[in-house]
Amino acid sequence: MSETKKLPELFGSLVFNEETMKERLSSASYGAWKRCVTEGTSLDISTANEIAEAMKQWAVEKGATHYTHWFQPMTGVTAEKHDSFIAPAGGGKIMMEFSGKELVRGEPDASSFPSGGLRATFEARGYTAWDPTSFAFIKEGSLCIPTIFCSYSGEALDKKTPLLRSMDEVSRQAIRILRLFGDTETKRVTAQVGPEQEYFLIDKALYAKREDLRMTGRTLFGAKPPRGQELEDHYFGAIRPRVAAYMKDLDETLWALGVLSKTKHNEVAPSQHEMAPIYSDANTACDQNQLAMEIMKKVADRHGLVCLLHEKPFAGVNGSGKHDNWSLGTDTGKNLFKPGSTPSQNAQFLLFLAAFIKGVDDYQDFLRATVAFPGNDHRLGAQEAPPAVISIFLGDELTAVVDAIIQGTEYQDSGKRTLKIGVDSLPAIRQDNTDRNRTSPMAFTGNKFEFRMPGSSMSISGPNIALNTIMAEELEQFADELEKSKDFQADLQKLIRRVFTEHQRIIFNGNGYDDAWLKEAEKRGLYNLPSTAEALPMYTTKKNMDLFVKHGIYTKEEINARAEIHIENYTTVISIEAKTMVDMIRHEILPAVSSYADQLCQRAYHKDAQGVPCKYETATAKEIGKLTDALASACEKLERDLTKTPADPKKAMTYSHDVLIPDMDKAREAADQLETMTASDYWPFPTYADLLFSV
Repeated sequence: MSETKKLPELFGSLVFNEETMKERLSSASYGAWKRCVTEGTSLDISTANEIAEAMKQWAVEKGATHYTHWFQPMTGVTAEKHDSFIAPAGGGKIMMEFSGKELVRGEPDASSFPSGGLRATFEARGYTAWDPTSFAFIKEGSLCIPTIFCSYSGEALDKKTPLLRSMDEVSRQAIRILRLFGDTETKRVTAQVGPEQEYFLIDKALYAKREDLRMTGRTLFGAKPPRGQELEDHYFGAIRPRVAAYMKDLDETLWALGVLSKTKHNEVAPSQHEMAPIYSDANTACDQNQLAMEIMKKVADRHGLVCLLHEKPFAGVNGSGKHDNWSLGTDTGKNLFKPGSTPSQNAQFLLFLAAFIKGVDDYQDFLRATVAFPGNDHRLGAQEAPPAVISIFLGDELTAVVDAIIQGTEYQDSGKRTLKIGVDSLPAIRQDNTDRNRTSPMAFTGNKFEFRMPGSSMSISGPNIALNTIMAEELEQFADELEKSKDFQADLQKLIRRVFTEHQRIIFNGNGYDDAWLKEAEKRGLYNLPSTAEALPMYTTKKNMDLFVKHGIYTKEEINARAEIHIENYTTVISIEAKTMVDMIRHEILPAVSSYADQLCQRAYHKDAQGVPCKYETATAKEIGKLTDALASACEKLERDLTKTPADPKKAMTYSHDVLIPDMDKAREAADQLETMTASDYWPFPTYADLLFSV
């Protein structure tokens, strides 16, 4: 049997999916589960018990011995506590047992996860609750049950709970709009997401020799190699055998777990690659992206490789992002961001487009905050990563349509016509109606928006919660206005024209790297928040908090807690990087360059004593001595400043950005110059040339 024929059998073979449920459950229990998923009805204990028993039997047949509630705490990674299926059966024997109660709810310790003050250390109890909309799967001998995670008193301590809330809210508001256009069939609108995942692969043995990679995920030191990405020959180039073997293994592992891994290719930087899945609902996409990041690292280990997901593991070459492709789809199979061929379809598309443009403009600061992370600060603004200023790229054709609506002028297509939304037919807009703009943070790409700012190591839940919520807010405003209208067509046209006019400042189709754009953005009144320290305070502005509290996505306490977690995390990451840098300078770099300088001096003295010129040895030793002193001084300053970090989290974040990072930059500058002057045999760890061109 060919591999192609095996693939349908492989795909989802480790997932307790709908097909498996239909086979193993009674029609009554299957129907109850289906109604729970589609209509939000609750499951009674007898149904939960039947599902649990079927799930256990299936998992045991697949070789599973344990089960775990698999959840996404505020650490940005997943968490799991494993319990075996065994239960005593008397006479020294056991039986395999798993109940509906164990399926539906767990009680992990909540005190050791980030809570932002929602839970005190002595308040340890937390709950995990089964998410029936996300399929269970088997990983490494355990049945993994996707769950939400909340505190004893009900506060959301995870990333899944607010995501589910935001998906429900955008669906409710979108359906109100669809009803105005005569759609009586759609029962649910779902946020659809496809996250492209970029990553680096490096040799495991070389990785082990670099403390900075092991401790922080990025290189804190590294001089530019003779060759980087200048030849532009890596992007979409032939995949090397070792990488190809990894990618094949990764695909097959992900396919068995039901992850729709679709595309694989070399990215721009040496040793950089990308995996992109097929679109799915936002909840599944977020779950599977978290799972994919874990699997990518484990598969790499099997191949003697290390998968780096840091946003900028190597200075001077492209960083890694996670392009979040977002759209809205109906349960009847329609994409609400796909322009139609009839007047009503066009008008509906333009209304949803107007809502998105208004939402991004109104909440650009919060969108920026959702991707604020120390690693992303190194990436944003250069080498194909978008700048920190949020803007929307529509492309020439769609921008011309928007401009025509704003100005009330003739739109130039095959013939001159004045656009009358909902009356005159907007020309069919091709799906590939835009060029690709790699410098745009938010690009319309035919039937979806590509949010290019998220970093490669980050959970995509935060950005998608924000996109769902701001869209829900704008659709609610539109529905409130249009539901009262006595002349729907006239008021619809006025609304769309007004919104495009008031929010056209957020539309920009040019080069986001151009300094002139930053000046223009400032004139337009757009936010420019280049660092995490500047972006995170936007989390808790009154406007943003009111939005999420109003729509029931977060309570005031929950959003304050998340802001506090992100702020503390920033300082923690910078502190770890600074301490690692000091350790490497003290224990590796300074001893190595001192030994090399000593060797040069000995050779210079020996040659000089014999009357032989020793210009190279003398000059090099002198320059190394100067740089060594500069590095030692920079290291001492960094050590001193670390001890002065304020206790207050917000002050500590600002201090880390304003003091510690410049200290680290100064130390790195001296160290990288020393690397270029030190003999390879003396330099204490693998260089960029070693790391980027070893696989």
